[in-house]
Parts: sequence; structure tokens; C-alpha cells
Amino acid sequence: MLDAQLSELLGDEPAGAGEALDLVAGFDDALTQGLARLGEEPAAALAAMAGALAGSPIGERVGEAVEKVAAGSVADEHLAALAGGRAALFGAVHDALLARLDAALGRTRAAWEPAEGRPEAPGNLLAGCRVWLRELAIVGWRGVDHDLVSAADQTIEALLAVPELRGLAVLLDGLATELRASSPVATMDRLPARRWADLWTRAMLLSQHGPWHGGGAEQVSGRLLILGADVHEHATVVRVQIHAILERSGAPSRLVRTGVAAAKVDTIVGPTVWRLFAGHPVLLAALAGHRSLEIADMPLLPGGDLVWHDDRARAGEEADPFAIARVQLAAATQPAVTPLDRHPVRIAEPVFVEGYKTDGRTIKLGGAELALDLDRLPSAGPLTPALVKASTACIGLVRWDGGQWSLQPLAVQAAVKKQPVAAHNGDWALGPTDPKVAKAESKNGDVVAVLRERAGRLLRK
Repeated sequence: MLDAQLSELLGDEPAGAGEALDLVAGFDDALTQGLARLGEEPAAALAAMAGALAGSPIGERVGEAVEKVAAGSVADEHLAALAGGRAALFGAVHDALLARLDAALGRTRAAWEPAEGRPEAPGNLLAGCRVWLRELAIVGWRGVDHDLVSAADQTIEALLAVPELRGLAVLLDGLATELRASSPVATMDRLPARRWADLWTRAMLLSQHGPWHGGGAEQVSGRLLILGADVHEHATVVRVQIHAILERSGAPSRLVRTGVAAAKVDTIVGPTVWRLFAGHPVLLAALAGHRSLEIADMPLLPGGDLVWHDDRARAGEEADPFAIARVQLAAATQPAVTPLDRHPVRIAEPVFVEGYKTDGRTIKLGGAELALDLDRLPSAGPLTPALVKASTACIGLVRWDGGQWSLQPLAVQAAVKKQPVAAHNGDWALGPTDPKVAKAESKNGDVVAVLRERAGRLLRK
């Protein structure tokens, strides 16, 4: 990323973005108080949203929904229209920001093409989802209590039994878990209104017809060149999302993502989390050894996500991520963005930056400065704020959140005691390479093995 590119990216906010986000904030305030008791201010916020969308394809439906809700009628079709309107506003902001990023970096992005066909989803289960989501909207977040949260348990359990609906089930379960931990919400001083509204909106749209991607996956084969790994760790789950370039014979190279996830408990932290992925030895070895992967007949979803199958991959030659990023990243075709993923906070575009100066909080290229997002550095890898501060080259993800762009490092090249050092998030996929960390982990024992043995004993009783 050159100085001119960075300056172009960090220019003024796209026209209308601030106004669109204000409209979303107004809707979220109304959802916080509940649509059954709209006051003058929330009613005006909904009317403003309808007015802004009046000229859009969904404008008429959103306007009708606002009128019905203001009159005290809250039906599923009205909530679906409101959720669609909110998603459309975020989608417009997302598109403007991503267009600026692509223009600044000179990148080509694939166009979104809707897949034909849609898998059949049990209508009664989707209806059950909408009932619970409607109750949430009626009472508002401030009206949520333990009884209302528990009302979703049976529906979530039924959804989990249907493979096509597990994504929706996990989404609802996540929202219910957060609400349960916060109940009664009325006693909270502050609440994550935008986050909860994001989850509610996505669930409401998914509960209309079920999965959106239908049969759109294509089977792909070729060479996968790994750029970096983004580790998402929470108390009960860990997910590793890998950004890579896919080379296929006779076709342009394209940027793809793939990921694996595992359930965990809050005592499994740091490098130990990699042991949860023992079922993916080929992928882990490629991460730790900086090797390419030869894949065969692996499903690729329309949004650029590979559905990982370890048995359809084999290790290839050594492949330095920095060399790959320096030579091939700019020319790779970027994936299309699926409709439900058009949200500013979901922007996470791999970039390669070098020749900068940093104070540990920002990187400086010429007269431009880009904030560093160090809160996302995982404890499962060797990358530390000190290494980032000493770095001169970085593979990272450009993100947009809180009204500004930032760079999340996935790998850096630095000089430590005048010696060149490279550190990647995935370096410890087969175990820590730092002797001190390895000794500490060995001293603590294999927590994962102990917990599995105890769980096995309980199941045998």
C-alpha cells in the first residue's frame, strides 16, 4: 500500500454515510424501547427511515410497515420490511466504503450473481423464529427478561437438528445467550443496542426463507497460497479464518477465505486452543510450516468462502506469505460480497504494507496515518504489540469501525536486536516455537486431553 493509496483511502467519509448511520441509530433506539409503545421521537425516527428509502425498490413496503407499526399493528411482514430497510442503509454505506477501498488499491472485485434454487426449509421452524423475534421487537430490549429469553430454547434446539438451519440456530443462540446474561435488561446502564439490532436484523431476514446461498457452491481445485490467519477467540468457541489466494489452471487467481471452528471452555486459552483443531492436520501443518496447499473438489461459496475439508487437501511447497503478498495480492480478484454481509463492520480486506514508520498505535506513510487495531491480536500466536511497533512490513486486514479505518496485523517483519524476524498468527498451529511459552504450556499439562478424558468418563457412566 503506497502513500498515495493510503491518502485516497483515508479521505473524507463517503457522501451520505453519516446520515445513513444516523437513521440506523434512530431505528435502534426505537427497537430498544419496543415497537409496541412508540413515543414521538422513535416514531419520527422510523418515519425518517421510510422517507430516506422512499425512492428505493423496498420504499413502498417500508413506508407501509412504518404506518402499520405506528398504528399499533406489528406483524411479521412489517418487521421483515423494517429489517430489510435497516440492512439496506448499512448496505449502502458498506458499498460506498468498499468502493473507495477498491479504488484506492486498484483492485478488481467479482460481481454478485444470485444462485438459482433455494433449499427447502421447514416452514414451522422459521415461523417459530419469527414469533420470538417479533416478541423481542414488541417489548424492546428494555423489556427483555429471563422468561422471554427462555422462550427461544425449544426453537433453537429444533433448528440445530436441521443442518441447513444451523447457521440461523447459532445466530439465535448467540443472541439469546447475550440477552440471558444481561437479563433483566431494564437494570442495565448501557446496552449494546447496535450489536443486538444487527443480530436481530440478520435473524429476521434469514427466518423468512432460510439459507440464502441455495445450491450456489462450486467445486474448485488448485493451489492455495496462504496470506495469514485471523484467530477469533471467545469463552466458548474459537475460530481460525484463513485468507489466501487460490490459483486455478486457466483462470485468474482469486482471493478466498476458509475457516475452522471448535467449541471450547474458558479455561482453554493461549496456544492451547490449537489442540482443538487436531482434526485438521494438513491445514495446521501448512500454517505452521508456511506451505502452499493443493486442494481438490473443495466447495467454494459465492461470497469467496471455501468450505474446508482436510481430506481434500495435501501439503505443497514452501510458500513465504510476504513474497506472495508482495507479488500476487494486488492482482488477485476480490470476492463478491453476499447481500446479508453488506455491513461496514464486516469489511476485512487483506493488504500488504511496507516501508512505513510506526509508534505502535498508527502506521505512517508519508503524510498519511492509519490506526493499528491491536486489540485483535490473539494470545495463540507470537505476534505482540512490541513486534508490531518494531515492524517495517505487515500483512493485515483493513477494517472500518467506529467511523474510521484501521489495520489489523496478521503477520509482520521486524528487526529484533538487529536480526530480521517474521511472526505470523498461525506460527504456533503445531505448538509454540518460543521456548518460554512452550515450557509454560508444558508445565500446565494438556488441558484439552484432561477435559476430553473427564467428558468421556461422564459419558460412560
